[in-house]
Amino acid sequence: MENRLKNKNKNNPDVWTAIQHLQKAIAAGGVDPKVLALVHLRTSQINSCSACVYASVAGGKKAGDTDERLHNVAAWREAPFYTDAERAALALAEAATRLQDGAQGVTDEIWEEVNAHFNEEEIDAINLEIALTNFFNRINRTIKEPAGQTWS
Repeated sequence: MENRLKNKNKNNPDVWTAIQHLQKAIAAGGVDPKVLALVHLRTSQINSCSACVYASVAGGKKAGDTDERLHNVAAWREAPFYTDAERAALALAEAATRLQDGAQGVTDEIWEEVNAHFNEEEIDAINLEIALTNFFNRINRTIKEPAGQTWS
């Protein structure tokens, strides 16, 4: 697959500055980077964004996560490798991402579980991570961004 945009990082520097500010805001939320990488990975799997799947696996490894956990995130409900907090974040990521599938979205049960494990600042960071990942997934699918690159 060949990228449709040849100079995507140079076309509008204001866009990349804004994205960097969003990434800083996510990092400032205090969420374990491994949790954010899992959220990014699961969201990207749902959206079939190979570039972001590749980047989130690399990010998870950089944060100290294991191959075992990263390779099983697609089956996180059945796999024994995740904490209750990580499961809550993954459920939130799925519910917020699957809106286009006609799913009901984030239920009160999912929201209550997230609130049981994270404070409001952390929830803000996780929500922003989900939204930014969906943003990147849609852009990457549109421009045919190939897997094999990381942006960190």
